Amino acid sequence: MGLEEFRQETRQWLQANCPDSMRDRSLHFEDADEAYDTDDARAWLATMAERGWTAPRWPTEYGGGGLDRDHDQVLAQEMAALKALPPAIGMGLSMIGPTLLDFGTEDQKQRHLPKIVRGEVRWCQGYSEPGAGSDLAGLQTKAVLDGDHFIINGQKIWTSGADISDWIFVLVRTDPDAPKHEGISFVLVDMHQPGISTRPIKLISGSSPFCETFFDDAVARREDLVGELNKGWTVAKRLLQYERSPGDGGPRTRKKGKPAPNACAELAKRYVGERNGRVADATARDHIIRHTINEKAFQLTVRRAAEEHTSGGAPGAASSIFKYVGSTLSKEASQLKSTLRGTRGLGWEGPGFDEDELESTRAWLRDRATTIYGGTNEVQLNIISKRVLGLPD
Repeated sequence: MGLEEFRQETRQWLQANCPDSMRDRSLHFEDADEAYDTDDARAWLATMAERGWTAPRWPTEYGGGGLDRDHDQVLAQEMAALKALPPAIGMGLSMIGPTLLDFGTEDQKQRHLPKIVRGEVRWCQGYSEPGAGSDLAGLQTKAVLDGDHFIINGQKIWTSGADISDWIFVLVRTDPDAPKHEGISFVLVDMHQPGISTRPIKLISGSSPFCETFFDDAVARREDLVGELNKGWTVAKRLLQYERSPGDGGPRTRKKGKPAPNACAELAKRYVGERNGRVADATARDHIIRHTINEKAFQLTVRRAAEEHTSGGAPGAASSIFKYVGSTLSKEASQLKSTLRGTRGLGWEGPGFDEDELESTRAWLRDRATTIYGGTNEVQLNIISKRVLGLPD
Protein backbone atom coordinates (compact mmCIF):
# COMPACT_ATOMS: atom_id res chain seq x y z
CA MET A 1 0.00 0.00 0.00
CA GLY A 2 1.29 3.47 -0.88
CA LEU A 3 2.22 5.84 1.92
CA GLU A 4 -0.53 8.37 1.27
CA GLU A 5 -3.21 5.69 1.05
CA PHE A 6 -1.85 4.11 4.23
CA ARG A 7 -1.87 7.51 5.96
CA GLN A 8 -5.52 8.15 5.12
CA GLU A 9 -6.59 4.66 6.15
CA THR A 10 -4.57 4.85 9.38
CA ARG A 11 -5.94 8.28 10.27
CA GLN A 12 -9.52 7.09 9.82
CA TRP A 13 -8.88 3.89 11.76
CA LEU A 14 -7.27 5.70 14.69
CA GLN A 15 -10.10 8.24 14.81
CA ALA A 16 -12.61 5.40 14.94
CA ASN A 17 -10.79 3.15 17.42
CA CYS A 18 -8.69 5.23 19.81
CA PRO A 19 -10.75 5.92 22.97
CA ASP A 20 -11.16 9.57 23.87
CA SER A 21 -9.54 8.97 27.26
CA MET A 22 -6.34 7.80 25.54
CA ARG A 23 -6.11 10.94 23.38
CA ASP A 24 -4.72 14.41 23.91
CA ARG A 25 -2.65 13.41 26.89
CA SER A 26 0.80 12.39 27.99
CA LEU A 27 2.43 11.05 31.12
CA HIS A 28 5.70 10.30 32.83
CA PHE A 29 6.68 6.62 32.77
CA GLU A 30 6.46 6.47 36.56
CA ASP A 31 2.73 7.18 36.28
CA ALA A 32 2.11 4.60 33.57
CA ASP A 33 0.65 1.88 35.81
CA GLU A 34 -2.24 4.09 36.85
CA ALA A 35 -2.85 5.41 33.33
CA TYR A 36 -2.97 1.94 31.78
CA ASP A 37 -5.09 0.34 34.51
CA THR A 38 -8.43 1.32 32.95
CA ASP A 39 -11.01 -0.41 30.76
CA ASP A 40 -10.31 2.04 27.92
CA ALA A 41 -6.58 1.39 28.10
CA ARG A 42 -7.09 -2.37 28.02
CA ALA A 43 -9.46 -2.07 25.08
CA TRP A 44 -6.97 0.19 23.25
CA LEU A 45 -4.22 -2.36 23.80
CA ALA A 46 -6.36 -5.26 22.56
CA THR A 47 -7.45 -3.35 19.46
CA MET A 48 -3.92 -2.27 18.53
CA ALA A 49 -2.46 -5.70 19.30
CA GLU A 50 -4.95 -7.29 16.92
CA ARG A 51 -3.35 -5.27 14.11
CA GLY A 52 0.15 -5.85 15.47
CA TRP A 53 0.56 -2.13 16.07
CA THR A 54 1.86 -2.43 19.60
CA ALA A 55 5.06 -3.53 17.80
CA PRO A 56 4.50 -2.20 14.27
CA ARG A 57 7.83 -3.28 12.77
CA TRP A 58 8.08 -6.73 14.33
CA PRO A 59 7.40 -9.65 11.96
CA THR A 60 3.78 -10.72 11.71
CA GLU A 61 4.65 -14.31 12.68
CA TYR A 62 5.44 -13.04 16.19
CA GLY A 63 2.36 -10.83 16.47
CA GLY A 64 3.90 -7.65 15.06
CA GLY A 65 2.57 -5.38 12.36
CA GLY A 66 5.19 -6.18 9.73
CA LEU A 67 5.48 -2.51 8.70
CA ASP A 68 8.56 -1.10 7.02
CA ARG A 69 10.27 2.02 8.37
CA ASP A 70 8.29 4.48 6.22
CA HIS A 71 4.87 3.04 7.06
CA ASP A 72 5.82 2.83 10.74
CA GLN A 73 6.79 6.50 10.68
CA VAL A 74 3.41 7.41 9.18
CA LEU A 75 1.68 5.48 11.98
CA ALA A 76 3.79 7.32 14.58
CA GLN A 77 2.97 10.68 13.01
CA GLU A 78 -0.76 10.00 12.96
CA MET A 79 -0.71 8.87 16.59
CA ALA A 80 1.24 11.98 17.51
CA ALA A 81 -1.36 14.12 15.73
CA LEU A 82 -4.00 12.67 18.08
CA LYS A 83 -1.61 12.91 21.03
CA ALA A 84 -2.60 9.30 21.57
CA LEU A 85 -0.87 7.28 24.23
CA PRO A 86 0.94 4.25 22.83
CA PRO A 87 -1.14 1.12 23.51
CA ALA A 88 1.67 -0.36 25.64
CA ILE A 89 5.11 0.61 26.90
CA GLY A 90 7.84 -1.18 28.79
CA MET A 91 11.04 -3.14 28.52
CA GLY A 92 9.37 -5.98 26.67
CA LEU A 93 8.71 -3.78 23.66
CA SER A 94 11.71 -1.47 23.83
CA MET A 95 14.51 -3.77 25.01
CA ILE A 96 14.17 -7.53 25.31
CA GLY A 97 11.80 -7.95 22.35
CA PRO A 98 14.16 -6.41 19.77
CA THR A 99 17.08 -8.28 21.35
CA LEU A 100 15.29 -11.62 20.99
CA LEU A 101 14.63 -10.80 17.35
CA ASP A 102 18.40 -10.45 16.92
CA PHE A 103 19.69 -13.26 19.15
CA GLY A 104 16.79 -15.44 20.29
CA THR A 105 16.04 -18.95 19.15
CA GLU A 106 12.86 -19.60 17.22
CA ASP A 107 11.40 -21.21 20.33
CA GLN A 108 12.22 -18.14 22.43
CA LYS A 109 10.65 -15.82 19.87
CA GLN A 110 7.47 -17.89 19.66
CA ARG A 111 7.13 -18.20 23.43
CA HIS A 112 7.85 -14.61 24.40
CA LEU A 113 7.24 -12.12 21.59
CA PRO A 114 3.47 -12.62 21.01
CA LYS A 115 2.85 -12.23 24.75
CA ILE A 116 4.81 -8.97 24.74
CA VAL A 117 2.77 -7.67 21.79
CA ARG A 118 -0.49 -8.50 23.60
CA GLY A 119 0.70 -6.95 26.85
CA GLU A 120 0.34 -10.19 28.76
CA VAL A 121 3.70 -10.06 30.56
CA ARG A 122 5.88 -7.45 32.24
CA TRP A 123 9.65 -7.53 31.91
CA CYS A 124 12.41 -6.01 34.00
CA GLN A 125 16.18 -5.75 33.64
CA GLY A 126 18.77 -7.47 35.84
CA TYR A 127 22.04 -5.74 34.99
CA SER A 128 23.43 -3.46 37.73
CA GLU A 129 24.64 -4.76 41.06
CA PRO A 130 25.75 -2.99 44.25
CA GLY A 131 29.38 -3.41 43.13
CA ALA A 132 28.82 -3.32 39.36
CA GLY A 133 27.06 -0.26 37.99
CA SER A 134 29.04 1.76 35.46
CA ASP A 135 31.57 -1.07 35.51
CA LEU A 136 28.88 -3.56 34.57
CA ALA A 137 31.33 -6.27 33.53
CA GLY A 138 32.35 -6.55 37.17
CA LEU A 139 29.07 -8.30 37.99
CA GLN A 140 29.19 -11.21 40.44
CA THR A 141 25.72 -12.79 40.30
CA LYS A 142 26.50 -16.44 39.53
CA ALA A 143 24.68 -19.07 37.52
CA VAL A 144 25.76 -22.70 37.70
CA LEU A 145 24.55 -25.06 34.98
CA ASP A 146 23.00 -28.12 36.61
CA GLY A 147 21.63 -30.46 33.97
CA ASP A 148 18.93 -28.61 32.08
CA HIS A 149 18.78 -25.68 34.50
CA PHE A 150 20.84 -22.78 35.80
CA ILE A 151 20.96 -22.22 39.56
CA ILE A 152 21.32 -18.47 40.18
CA ASN A 153 22.58 -16.69 43.29
CA GLY A 154 23.31 -13.01 43.75
CA GLN A 155 21.77 -9.55 43.86
CA LYS A 156 20.72 -6.95 41.32
CA ILE A 157 19.86 -3.31 41.99
CA TRP A 158 17.91 -0.54 40.23
CA THR A 159 15.67 -3.20 38.70
CA SER A 160 12.80 -0.96 37.59
CA GLY A 161 9.40 -2.55 38.17
CA ALA A 162 10.81 -5.82 39.49
CA ASP A 163 8.12 -6.02 42.16
CA ILE A 164 5.38 -6.17 39.50
CA SER A 165 7.20 -8.03 36.72
CA ASP A 166 6.66 -11.54 35.40
CA TRP A 167 10.07 -12.08 33.75
CA ILE A 168 13.55 -10.64 34.12
CA PHE A 169 16.47 -10.74 31.68
CA VAL A 170 19.61 -11.20 33.73
CA LEU A 171 23.34 -10.98 33.18
CA VAL A 172 25.04 -13.73 35.18
CA ARG A 173 28.59 -14.97 35.55
CA THR A 174 28.83 -18.53 34.28
CA ASP A 175 32.64 -18.82 34.18
CA PRO A 176 34.28 -17.18 37.22
CA ASP A 177 37.77 -17.90 35.91
CA ALA A 178 37.33 -16.12 32.57
CA PRO A 179 38.42 -12.49 31.97
CA LYS A 180 35.95 -9.89 33.20
CA HIS A 181 34.09 -9.31 29.94
CA GLU A 182 33.98 -13.01 29.20
CA GLY A 183 32.31 -15.77 31.15
CA ILE A 184 29.05 -13.76 31.27
CA SER A 185 25.75 -15.20 30.02
CA PHE A 186 22.37 -13.65 29.25
CA VAL A 187 19.46 -15.58 30.75
CA LEU A 188 15.67 -15.14 30.88
CA VAL A 189 14.21 -15.92 34.30
CA ASP A 190 10.63 -16.41 35.46
CA MET A 191 10.03 -14.07 38.43
CA HIS A 192 7.23 -16.21 39.87
CA GLN A 193 9.31 -18.59 41.97
CA PRO A 194 10.37 -18.77 45.62
CA GLY A 195 14.06 -18.20 44.79
CA ILE A 196 13.46 -14.54 43.81
CA SER A 197 12.51 -11.68 46.13
CA THR A 198 12.34 -7.92 45.59
CA ARG A 199 12.52 -4.82 47.78
CA PRO A 200 11.53 -1.35 46.51
CA ILE A 201 14.02 1.51 46.79
CA LYS A 202 12.47 4.79 47.97
CA LEU A 203 13.75 7.74 45.96
CA ILE A 204 14.20 11.35 47.06
CA SER A 205 11.40 12.34 44.67
CA GLY A 206 8.94 10.29 46.74
CA SER A 207 8.35 7.64 44.08
CA SER A 208 9.68 4.10 44.08
CA PRO A 209 10.00 2.60 40.59
CA PHE A 210 13.29 0.86 41.40
CA CYS A 211 13.96 -2.31 43.37
CA GLU A 212 16.65 -4.52 44.77
CA THR A 213 16.26 -8.07 43.50
CA PHE A 214 17.69 -11.12 45.28
CA PHE A 215 18.36 -14.55 43.77
CA ASP A 216 18.63 -17.42 46.23
CA ASP A 217 18.95 -20.68 44.31
CA ALA A 218 16.63 -19.26 41.65
CA VAL A 219 16.14 -21.50 38.63
CA ALA A 220 16.29 -20.70 34.91
CA ARG A 221 15.83 -23.24 32.15
CA ARG A 222 18.70 -24.06 29.80
CA GLU A 223 16.54 -23.14 26.80
CA ASP A 224 16.18 -19.61 28.18
CA LEU A 225 19.84 -18.86 27.61
CA VAL A 226 19.97 -16.14 24.93
CA GLY A 227 22.95 -16.45 22.62
CA GLU A 228 25.91 -18.63 23.49
CA LEU A 229 27.03 -19.70 26.95
CA ASN A 230 29.70 -17.29 28.28
CA LYS A 231 29.07 -14.91 25.34
CA GLY A 232 26.35 -12.84 26.97
CA TRP A 233 28.33 -9.59 26.85
CA THR A 234 27.63 -9.36 23.13
CA VAL A 235 23.89 -9.73 23.73
CA ALA A 236 24.01 -7.29 26.65
CA LYS A 237 25.65 -4.58 24.55
CA ARG A 238 23.05 -4.90 21.82
CA LEU A 239 20.23 -4.58 24.33
CA LEU A 240 21.83 -1.43 25.77
CA GLN A 241 21.89 0.07 22.29
CA TYR A 242 18.15 -0.51 22.05
CA GLU A 243 17.67 0.97 25.52
CA ARG A 244 19.60 4.10 24.57
CA SER A 245 18.02 4.50 21.14
CA PRO A 246 15.61 7.47 21.13
CA GLY A 247 13.20 6.19 18.49
CA ASP A 248 12.14 8.20 15.48
CA GLY A 249 9.78 10.85 16.69
CA GLY A 250 6.76 8.81 17.73
CA PRO A 251 4.51 9.59 20.71
CA ARG A 252 6.31 10.42 23.93
CA THR A 253 5.29 9.76 27.49
CA ARG A 254 5.11 12.76 29.76
CA LYS A 255 2.85 13.57 32.65
CA LYS A 256 -0.52 14.98 31.61
CA GLY A 257 -0.90 18.72 31.91
CA LYS A 258 2.79 19.45 32.43
CA PRO A 259 4.41 21.90 29.99
CA ALA A 260 6.75 20.47 27.39
CA PRO A 261 10.21 22.04 27.13
CA ASN A 262 9.10 24.28 24.22
CA ALA A 263 6.26 25.63 26.40
CA CYS A 264 8.62 27.17 28.96
CA ALA A 265 7.82 30.63 27.63
CA GLU A 266 4.21 30.31 28.81
CA LEU A 267 5.45 29.10 32.17
CA ALA A 268 7.79 32.09 32.43
CA LYS A 269 5.02 34.54 31.56
CA ARG A 270 3.06 33.24 34.52
CA TYR A 271 5.86 33.36 37.06
CA VAL A 272 8.33 35.92 35.70
CA GLY A 273 5.84 38.21 33.99
CA GLU A 274 5.31 39.40 30.42
CA ARG A 275 5.59 42.63 28.53
CA ASN A 276 4.18 43.19 25.04
CA GLY A 277 3.31 39.49 24.76
CA ARG A 278 6.75 38.11 25.62
CA VAL A 279 8.67 37.12 28.73
CA ALA A 280 9.61 40.28 30.57
CA ASP A 281 13.02 39.22 31.88
CA ALA A 282 15.81 39.16 29.28
CA THR A 283 17.86 36.54 31.11
CA ALA A 284 14.88 34.19 31.34
CA ARG A 285 14.18 34.71 27.63
CA ASP A 286 17.76 33.82 26.78
CA HIS A 287 17.65 30.59 28.81
CA ILE A 288 14.32 29.59 27.23
CA ILE A 289 15.49 30.32 23.70
CA ARG A 290 18.74 28.39 24.11
CA HIS A 291 17.01 25.36 25.59
CA THR A 292 14.23 25.37 22.99
CA ILE A 293 16.74 25.54 20.13
CA ASN A 294 18.74 22.65 21.60
CA GLU A 295 15.59 20.60 22.13
CA LYS A 296 14.35 21.19 18.58
CA ALA A 297 17.78 20.46 17.12
CA PHE A 298 17.91 17.20 19.05
CA GLN A 299 14.46 16.13 17.85
CA LEU A 300 15.31 16.91 14.24
CA THR A 301 18.63 15.08 14.50
CA VAL A 302 16.89 12.01 15.91
CA ARG A 303 14.41 12.07 13.04
CA ARG A 304 17.12 12.59 10.42
CA ALA A 305 19.14 9.70 11.83
CA ALA A 306 16.07 7.46 11.68
CA GLU A 307 15.35 8.48 8.08
CA GLU A 308 18.96 7.89 7.03
CA HIS A 309 18.98 4.48 8.68
CA THR A 310 17.24 2.67 5.85
CA SER A 311 18.68 -0.79 6.46
CA GLY A 312 16.32 -1.47 9.35
CA GLY A 313 19.15 -3.00 11.39
CA ALA A 314 19.94 -2.59 15.05
CA PRO A 315 21.14 0.72 16.48
CA GLY A 316 24.89 1.09 16.87
CA ALA A 317 27.29 2.88 19.16
CA ALA A 318 25.96 6.23 17.93
CA SER A 319 22.90 5.61 20.13
CA SER A 320 25.13 6.76 23.00
CA ILE A 321 25.14 10.24 21.44
CA PHE A 322 21.36 10.39 21.68
CA LYS A 323 21.37 8.98 25.21
CA TYR A 324 23.92 11.57 26.32
CA VAL A 325 22.25 14.57 24.69
CA GLY A 326 18.69 13.45 25.45
CA SER A 327 19.29 12.79 29.14
CA THR A 328 21.17 16.07 29.53
CA LEU A 329 18.33 18.02 27.91
CA SER A 330 15.78 16.29 30.13
CA LYS A 331 17.73 17.21 33.24
CA GLU A 332 18.19 20.79 32.05
CA ALA A 333 14.47 21.10 31.26
CA SER A 334 13.47 20.25 34.82
CA GLN A 335 16.04 22.67 36.17
CA LEU A 336 14.80 25.45 33.88
CA LYS A 337 11.15 24.93 34.85
CA SER A 338 12.05 24.98 38.53
CA THR A 339 14.15 28.13 38.09
CA LEU A 340 11.37 29.94 36.21
CA ARG A 341 8.96 29.20 39.05
CA GLY A 342 11.32 30.80 41.57
CA THR A 343 10.38 29.97 45.15
CA ARG A 344 7.19 28.38 43.80
CA GLY A 345 9.39 25.72 42.26
CA LEU A 346 10.75 24.60 45.63
CA GLY A 347 7.56 23.40 47.33
CA TRP A 348 7.29 19.87 48.64
CA GLU A 349 3.89 20.02 50.35
CA GLY A 350 1.47 22.45 51.91
CA PRO A 351 -1.45 24.70 50.93
CA GLY A 352 0.78 27.39 49.46
CA PHE A 353 1.54 25.35 46.31
CA ASP A 354 -0.69 23.96 43.57
CA GLU A 355 -0.45 20.44 42.11
CA ASP A 356 1.72 21.49 39.18
CA GLU A 357 4.21 23.22 41.45
CA LEU A 358 4.53 20.23 43.76
CA GLU A 359 4.98 17.90 40.79
CA SER A 360 7.64 20.26 39.40
CA THR A 361 9.74 19.83 42.54
CA ARG A 362 9.47 16.06 42.35
CA ALA A 363 10.27 16.11 38.64
CA TRP A 364 13.36 18.23 39.31
CA LEU A 365 14.57 15.68 41.86
CA ARG A 366 13.57 12.69 39.74
CA ASP A 367 15.31 13.96 36.62
CA ARG A 368 18.62 14.27 38.44
CA ALA A 369 18.89 10.57 37.62
CA THR A 370 18.42 10.79 33.86
CA THR A 371 22.16 11.23 33.30
CA ILE A 372 22.85 8.16 35.45
CA TYR A 373 20.37 5.39 34.63
CA GLY A 374 20.68 3.54 31.34
CA GLY A 375 24.42 4.19 31.47
CA THR A 376 25.93 7.33 32.97
CA ASN A 377 26.91 10.31 30.84
CA GLU A 378 30.56 9.44 31.54
CA VAL A 379 30.04 5.93 30.16
CA GLN A 380 28.33 7.35 27.06
CA LEU A 381 31.21 9.74 26.46
CA ASN A 382 33.68 6.85 26.69
CA ILE A 383 31.66 4.86 24.13
CA ILE A 384 31.42 7.85 21.81
CA SER A 385 35.15 8.57 22.01
CA LYS A 386 36.20 4.97 21.35
CA ARG A 387 33.54 3.54 19.03
CA VAL A 388 32.28 6.61 17.19
CA LEU A 389 35.31 8.89 17.04
CA GLY A 390 37.87 6.06 17.07
CA LEU A 391 40.06 7.66 19.73
CA PRO A 392 42.64 5.46 21.50
CA ASP A 393 42.03 4.00 24.94
